[in-house]
Amino acid sequence: MGSGAGSFLKVLLKNFDVLAGPVFSLVYPLYASIRAIETKSPVDDQQWLTYWVLYSMITLFELTFAKVIEWIPIWPYAKLIVTCWLVIPYFSGAAYVYEHFVRPFFVNPQTINIWYVPRKKDALKNPEDILTAAEKYIEEHGTEAFENIIHKADRSQRSGGNAIFDDNYRY
Repeated sequence: MGSGAGSFLKVLLKNFDVLAGPVFSLVYPLYASIRAIETKSPVDDQQWLTYWVLYSMITLFELTFAKVIEWIPIWPYAKLIVTCWLVIPYFSGAAYVYEHFVRPFFVNPQTINIWYVPRKKDALKNPEDILTAAEKYIEEHGTEAFENIIHKADRSQRSGGNAIFDDNYRY
């Protein structure tokens, strides 16, 4: 019976990533999520909701790049380490990812999304944006050109016309 137990232990250790993966990525998070639902604290809800979002993203990544991932022999171990970091309460990795990456994206999309292109209505929505645009224009075209635009705008407002857009307009 001793050699049977030793063989079982060898099989267990040899397949640790296969066995530990579901325990760390599904069983414990499921248990912790149910406990979080039953508490009034939003902190644990945030941890576990974020975990499930990240778990879904990892799963989608794996499904999309399955042919590439099968060539990476350390992938199951790397995934297990990342999953442990996301799950183990000591690290609270999922909450960390939420606070530093997910939340800033939703609170202020311009800080994270490098492909964000502001629409015209967003371009000059606060005074700092207007000042930045003015400074950039002065830097590129000079102070005199900027003053000319101000004078055109001023005259246009007084006359109610389109002085800024009139190419023949002189002041």
